[in-house]
Amino acid sequence: MSRLADYFVIVGYDHEKERSGISSGIILQRFPEKDWSDTPFIEGIEWFCQPQGWALSTERQEPRFFVSVLTDIDANRHYCACLCFNETVSITPSKPVDEEEDNVDSDAPLVRPLPAICHHSIMYAPKCLVLVSRLDYIETFKNCLGIIYTVYIENVGVPLETLVGNILGCIQVPPPGGPQVRFSIGAGDRQALQPPISPSLPVTHTSVNLLFHQLGIRNVLVLFCAIMTEHKILFHSKSYNRLTEACRALTALMYPFRYTHVYIPLLPAALVEVLSTPTPFIMGVHSSLKSEVAELMDVIIADLDGGSIIVPDGVSLPLLPEPLLTNTQEALSLILQPELNFADHAFPPLAIRAPQGVMLDKEIRSVFMRTFSQLLQGYRSCLTLIRIHPKPVITFHKAAFLGERNLTDCDFTTRVLDSMFFTSFVAERGSPWRPCDVWDELYSNLGELLKGEGQDTRLLLTHIQDLAQQLYTNENPNPQSYAQKIPVPPEGAFARIHQPPLPSIDAQQVQCIIEEGLSRNNLKSSDNILRIRLQSLRPIQPRIVPMGPHISNLSENKNIVSNSARKLEVLRNCVNCIFENKISDARKTFPAVLRALQSKQARLALCNELSQHVIGNKAMLEHQQFDLVVRLMNCALQDDSTMDEYGVAYALLPLATAFCRKLCTGVIQFAYTCIQDHAVWQNQQFWESAFYQDVQKDIKALYLPRADSLAPRMHSELILSPTSPRESKDYSWQNRRSVLSQVQEPSALEIAAEQMRIWNSIDPEKQKELISSEESTMYSQAIHYANRMVSLLIPLDIGNKSSKQDHLFDEERASNSITNSVAESDSVDAESGFEDQDSGETGTSVIRLVSRFIDKVCNEGGVSREHIRNLHQMVPGVVHIHIETLEAVYRESKRLPPIQKPKILTPNLLGGEELIMDGLRVYLLPDGREESSTINLGGPILLPAEGAIFLTNYRIIFKGIPCDSFACEQIVVRSFPVTSLTKEKKVREQYLSHLNQWLQEGLQIRSCTFQLMKLAFDDEVTPENVDAFRKLIHKIRHPPDVFHHFAFSGQVVVSQTPLHKGKEKNATLKSFAKKTLLKTARKAGFKQKATSKRQKMSLPPPDDYNHDDDLSIDDYESGPLSNITPPPATDAKTLERLVERSYVRDWQRLGLCNTNTSPTAKQTAEQFRLTTVNSMYMMCRSYPALLIVPAPVTDESIRKFCRCYRQGRIPAITWRHPRTKALLLRGAGYHGKSVMGMLKSHPSTTTSTDTTSSCEQEKYISALVSSTPVFALRQGGGWTMSDSSLSIDSLLLAAEDPLSVLTLTPEMARRPNPFNKAMGTLGSSGGKGPKNFGRWGSLKDRRQNSQASLNNVQQSRANIRHSTDIDATAEGVHTFQKAALYILGEKAQMKGAKIECSSMTDFIPVEYYDVRHMKTSFKKLMRACVPSSHTVEPEQSFYRLIENSEWLQQLQNIMQLSGAVVDLLDLQGSTVAICLEDGWDVTAQVASVAQICLDPHYRTLEGFRALVEKEWIGFGHRFSYRSNLNANSQASGFAPTFLQFLDVVHQIQKQFPMAFEFNDYYLRFLAYHSVSCRFRTFLFDCELERVECGVAAVEDKRGSLTSHHKSVDTCSDDEGVYPGGRMAGMSSGTNLGQSVFDYIEKQHARNPIFFNFMYTPDFEHPVLRPQSHLACLEVWQYYLDEELSHEPSYDPEIILMDTQQEEEAEAADGISNKSRRKIVSMGYDNVSKNVPDAFTHLLEEIHRLETEMGHLPQKWKMLWEKLEIPTSDSLTRHASFSTALVRSHGRLVHKRSTLEILMRGKMVGAAEAALVYSHPHRFERYNYTTLTYCDHCSSVLWGPVKTGMRCMDCGYSCHEKCIERVPKNCTKYKSVTDSSINQTISGSGGDNGSVSSGSARQTSSQQFYDQFSSNVAENRTHEGFLYKRGALLKGWKQRWFVLDTIKHQLRYYDSMIDSHCKGYIDLAEVMSVTPAQPAPGPPKKTDDKSFFDLRTSRRTYNFCAVDATTAQEWIEKLQACLQ
Repeated sequence: MSRLADYFVIVGYDHEKERSGISSGIILQRFPEKDWSDTPFIEGIEWFCQPQGWALSTERQEPRFFVSVLTDIDANRHYCACLCFNETVSITPSKPVDEEEDNVDSDAPLVRPLPAICHHSIMYAPKCLVLVSRLDYIETFKNCLGIIYTVYIENVGVPLETLVGNILGCIQVPPPGGPQVRFSIGAGDRQALQPPISPSLPVTHTSVNLLFHQLGIRNVLVLFCAIMTEHKILFHSKSYNRLTEACRALTALMYPFRYTHVYIPLLPAALVEVLSTPTPFIMGVHSSLKSEVAELMDVIIADLDGGSIIVPDGVSLPLLPEPLLTNTQEALSLILQPELNFADHAFPPLAIRAPQGVMLDKEIRSVFMRTFSQLLQGYRSCLTLIRIHPKPVITFHKAAFLGERNLTDCDFTTRVLDSMFFTSFVAERGSPWRPCDVWDELYSNLGELLKGEGQDTRLLLTHIQDLAQQLYTNENPNPQSYAQKIPVPPEGAFARIHQPPLPSIDAQQVQCIIEEGLSRNNLKSSDNILRIRLQSLRPIQPRIVPMGPHISNLSENKNIVSNSARKLEVLRNCVNCIFENKISDARKTFPAVLRALQSKQARLALCNELSQHVIGNKAMLEHQQFDLVVRLMNCALQDDSTMDEYGVAYALLPLATAFCRKLCTGVIQFAYTCIQDHAVWQNQQFWESAFYQDVQKDIKALYLPRADSLAPRMHSELILSPTSPRESKDYSWQNRRSVLSQVQEPSALEIAAEQMRIWNSIDPEKQKELISSEESTMYSQAIHYANRMVSLLIPLDIGNKSSKQDHLFDEERASNSITNSVAESDSVDAESGFEDQDSGETGTSVIRLVSRFIDKVCNEGGVSREHIRNLHQMVPGVVHIHIETLEAVYRESKRLPPIQKPKILTPNLLGGEELIMDGLRVYLLPDGREESSTINLGGPILLPAEGAIFLTNYRIIFKGIPCDSFACEQIVVRSFPVTSLTKEKKVREQYLSHLNQWLQEGLQIRSCTFQLMKLAFDDEVTPENVDAFRKLIHKIRHPPDVFHHFAFSGQVVVSQTPLHKGKEKNATLKSFAKKTLLKTARKAGFKQKATSKRQKMSLPPPDDYNHDDDLSIDDYESGPLSNITPPPATDAKTLERLVERSYVRDWQRLGLCNTNTSPTAKQTAEQFRLTTVNSMYMMCRSYPALLIVPAPVTDESIRKFCRCYRQGRIPAITWRHPRTKALLLRGAGYHGKSVMGMLKSHPSTTTSTDTTSSCEQEKYISALVSSTPVFALRQGGGWTMSDSSLSIDSLLLAAEDPLSVLTLTPEMARRPNPFNKAMGTLGSSGGKGPKNFGRWGSLKDRRQNSQASLNNVQQSRANIRHSTDIDATAEGVHTFQKAALYILGEKAQMKGAKIECSSMTDFIPVEYYDVRHMKTSFKKLMRACVPSSHTVEPEQSFYRLIENSEWLQQLQNIMQLSGAVVDLLDLQGSTVAICLEDGWDVTAQVASVAQICLDPHYRTLEGFRALVEKEWIGFGHRFSYRSNLNANSQASGFAPTFLQFLDVVHQIQKQFPMAFEFNDYYLRFLAYHSVSCRFRTFLFDCELERVECGVAAVEDKRGSLTSHHKSVDTCSDDEGVYPGGRMAGMSSGTNLGQSVFDYIEKQHARNPIFFNFMYTPDFEHPVLRPQSHLACLEVWQYYLDEELSHEPSYDPEIILMDTQQEEEAEAADGISNKSRRKIVSMGYDNVSKNVPDAFTHLLEEIHRLETEMGHLPQKWKMLWEKLEIPTSDSLTRHASFSTALVRSHGRLVHKRSTLEILMRGKMVGAAEAALVYSHPHRFERYNYTTLTYCDHCSSVLWGPVKTGMRCMDCGYSCHEKCIERVPKNCTKYKSVTDSSINQTISGSGGDNGSVSSGSARQTSSQQFYDQFSSNVAENRTHEGFLYKRGALLKGWKQRWFVLDTIKHQLRYYDSMIDSHCKGYIDLAEVMSVTPAQPAPGPPKKTDDKSFFDLRTSRRTYNFCAVDATTAQEWIEKLQACLQ
């Protein structure tokens, strides 16, 4: 029983301290005056009686009642119930008000501004009656205070002393669960007081309901989450009561938690700064303070009156996890808004459930109880018991709870578990033996309830109501109510005027009453009746707390794991294999196991499996076993978080100290040294929970037998389930019981409950014994854990911290399996947090950590002080001993024999190739190519592979085996020539997942043979080794001298230091005679020039030759040698030898120079001659010794004008068209500044030589023109070839629209045009450029304004209208000046080019990609084809990257340029000179491709060789420079000019597969060896260098061999036949290498590896016209192929050796009957080798059979030639209409591309005059009614559906999608519409008779009407400026008018030069033209007579001319038109 109230206090206004109406409260009286012994009086109570401050008021206020809650130092709440009323006071103002206000008393802190009080003589002071109590019976306090006030105000005849005494002394209240108390305080009142049933349930009456009404569901939920996550919450309202109620309601919602932070429902204004406290709180303040609390940054403010809450930005407020949040919201809505469900019903129910406020309140609370119950499901399973006696100590395993419930990421739950509330919740409710309440029942039954609700949703409300009923009964246990009688004052009594103040109460009297009452109570309690009555109040009996469902059985967190049983099976097998020492088997399943370990079940199962293999406390393993076990442990740990939510780290703890291996006698390494780098070991919470788990086990073991014997009855009642989630998975092997016994075994909590139940019955001795045994259990576990922590926290290499760096590389030997475990290799970087400290510091910090742990757990578990001290003393010793043992372990682990790594496989080498650096162990890592990760193709995982990297004098080779154990029987090889290396960079740390290992050092090397090696060096490779390797690569990549390249050094060992230049060259002379010759030369005073050919075979040259030596490479770069006087003609003998060079022989074949046997010697001699002007390489260093020039041109002249060209590379003749006799020339571009320009700018420097050079140049050009047959034929003609077969325009109109060919049968089309046969266009297809200017029409019109426009166009136009023959039309419309010589040059050189005198030359500036573009494009292409890492970004996809590289666009450009050359030479018969850049890159590409298309000879093996030797080697393509072979070019970057040429040939070969004798492999072979340096062919920059090195001499000899020698059967490998073959070099001096073409010839004789079996030369149509659309081009396989099984197939000898090796190995293994079945994996095998084409296969088969029969095998060539070609009948393709169509279209498109290039060039020329290009297109949608092609991509646009876009200015048509890529320059020349051609066809009907010679008859001139564009001068009858008056605004505008009589229009333009017409007046509609009166607002300076009107059928136009005469002229002209 306890007192109703502790103190009664009267607090009044302190008049002493008053300052202007504001003061503080003062306690006037308090009873009892002495403090109670159990409850001291609370100071400062006066603050809380007037929370807004004590102030006088001018009017009376109603008495008010409210309750403040104060908390004392022991966290007990005291309720202060205050009744405030006013008393009258009279005031005499002593001072003026203002002065008084100045002097505010500092004792009263003023928070608010002072109210301005005007002083009346009467004012009212507040007074408070206060009851202070520890009980929460607010209603009773209100009644009691009300009665006291009533007695005072009504003067009832009851002394106040009696009332106060009775309240304080006589009323005793029973505890919760007690009976109702009925009493009176002595004023005639009757009162009842009802304690609640349960002490733990909060009492709320209706406050919760009120809170929800004030704030709404969502807001209260937010506040609820805020209070649960320990945020600060502040309410404000105008009502004090509301504030108290809101605080009470919010804390009641927390049940079963109790609010333990600061709780002040009414905060006095004076204490408002308390709000800035750092701790969480719930407070309330009056609304008058709301502006002051607004700026609190971290406080959530709720406005109760306004119903809103404010969460500041800085506060992160986690909400309940889903689905709890939604469920809670829905349940609340169901209760608070029952009408919501029927709101939409058509016939809503009449009655809706509307419970009373009190019931609603309980229903809301029950929803929140259910929410908590759901959130905490399974919490009892995570309670860990660490002591039972003397009182239970229970901790909670947070990590396990979060892990099992899948709430690790739930912020809300994590915060709740970390909160103080939760700690006290565990302390109060954790105990297994205690009284239970509603919550415990709800918790244990919730599962059943939820199951029911899942089946029937209506049950939800029922369950909530049931729970609410319980809560209601708790507050109102008595069903019958008691009628209370409380006297109250009448209404308005407070306002009586003459009310005396509250009388003073006699304290003595009160004290007496109190004491009397107390003694009476004591007597009563001894009275029997009351005792019996109070016995019924016995507190609720403790019982075993129901466990609820076990956490691991909760359904919500079951992660359904697919086929987990299978995975666990694999895992178990793998572990068994490890322990049975079947290491290789274990390795095979290892990757699968590592993958499986991603699921937590598998990780726990792994721990379980491992623990079964520990017998005793140690498990000694072999090295490999140890390694694998450690890797498994690391893998299991790496996926867990630091809190170890699944208990993996806990389960591994005992294993870490059990598994070990013996390093040497007395030194054992335990697993813990290898698993230290996981963050979990740093986490103190993990250690604590693990410690508690183990203690719980021990304590359980302590009581188990006892529990069994003491409580046999126990088992029947208990819900048997393990306590902690860990326990059900109890992996300790010390007491493994069978599953059955485990079921029977009670959990720790159950044992504890039983112990607590019987505790009091145990005798004290026994009690003491139990307590001490528990304590010592704790103590021994603490020692154990201190050791464990030390072993896991101190890193293995602690003694070695200083030498960390070396450690990285020796570490490897520490472990001895193939897959060195992450364990050792990484312990360096173990995350121990002490990386950079020395051992002393590490030790100290570990000691600190462990000591902190010991303090925490031992104090919690109640270990005695003595023991704790011992532990603290023990720790430093343990640490130091451990550090010492580790040193030995570390030392020994370094000495372990190196890991048994796979044997290093040595690669096969070519003859002469030697290893320069032995293999370094590396891993070849996968890069971004698909093949390297064949996993997605289903193949074996070949990369990463482990092996070694070798460096030879030729290649970099990796050879090894895949790391994947399923692919480890295969061999992986990757190699590339050292000289093809383009980029090498270091790669940072690489993580190899399959090895589970970090490799420190890596290297990525790229080669221009499209190979990439991404290497990670094994740890045994030191950084020095890596550096040495890199330096060696660079040394070989850029040797000091060309002779150090593999082509030369392959057999002769060249000493590393280069000899003196002279000596070295001397070494190449082969005989004594030559030496003597040299001596003579020296005596004669010549410099020695050892290897120049000239001195080998001819007399020493004259002195001038010496200049040659002094030329530096810079001179070479800078230009021609101008100051060298020409040497005399070379003697005949040298000439004879030079004539044997392959390019000269090629010219002889073409008839450009006479061969000795040629009968036409004289005739040819007249036209061209071989000049020896460059035989000493004086004119041009980079040109061949002999050149072809027109016969009239003298050497002297050449010397003069060569300086006009860069590098002196004049346009030299290289090929002649066999039929048209047109020439192809190639040269460099003109010098940047034209010669003429120089003359003009510097008159002073003019010398005769300059003038002559330009004249000579002109002479040269005219000589070329005159040697062009076309020129000779048509010297005077206007060149308007109407239908000449030579005209590019021939068949233009007819071929314009493919349909027009309908009228031609193929035969007829061919017959009248003999030229067709010759040019072979029927079999070809067309190519077309990216920058088209529109359909044909756009070209036609544009031509009129081109620079080359003709004068006679006017007449030809005039005839057109009357012509009915297409021929004539073609002639008129398509006129275009044909030139005899076209010079394709650069825009920049146009000025220089204009000096040509001959009208027969035309300079066409063309666009091409220069070397710079080529380099960047190539880099991008490499990145696309061989990406270094895998990327998934769509922007980085393969095709996107290829597109961005612009490689195909560059190929397209080359093909288009060469296509133009082909057409000009072949169709038009004009000579073409290609003068681009320096004449050795693009020029070589275009010239070579053109020749391949024109001349079938170059499509044979022999011809292609001649072409390359002529165009590339002879004309000096700088191979060495472009491939960065010499040191000078190192920085310039790799430029793949030759590769691009080969790629173009490959594209043509793809389109014409039957036209080439060689196959794709031939091109790839050349591409590879053009950079490999295996052959000498591509090592030099020009012929001069070859001569100097002696290579040319060898090649000349070879060239002069008779054909008989060449056909010698070289299968015998007798390479001596070829001087300069491999053997030739062995005789003496330097080996001069081998030519790649010789090698190919030899290979070709042996097998058809380079031969194209489809080769069928077509002599009828020799010219190829390949398509060049991007869509027709493809990415060459050369860039993409990857064969990991062998090296690239371009070194056939090596492949052969490899295959032989494999066969030998198989033979050794005895595999005789090997299956014929092969597996061919993409990216691994060479498909063409494993699955050869039929021809190759059959030839091989014949060869094999012949050998078996003992015949001498025939050569394949013989067999091939013996084959009969089947009769051609079945094979000829019958000419059909469609083939004719295709051919003509192909030819058309090709020609169109050519025209475009010419036109584009011309437009550039015209651009300067009329700014043609300055204008963008104006595209608008256009519906094409006829078949039209897109001018950009040449696909069809047609029909109303596929609307295209059309430029309104020039008529350019294209798809909408093409607009982006269309050239931006609009020409503004209207294009001709296509309609005319369709009319042509319709006009001619089906009448075949009207078709003759490819032209259709025209039926009327109307057809051509639309073909004329209007602003061409000829169509303008009259033109001039006129002012026109606007129709709408009547303003005058000046316009340019054109009267066109042909189109019968009057058109007007904005200005004279505007090509786009603004509008037109159709003359057909004009009725009259008359002079008119002046109109208002005419333009200035006009004559009155200059106005005239033009009336049409639609409107009248007003015009005004400049003057009267002009007006008159216009009127006449217009009238003339109308008549």
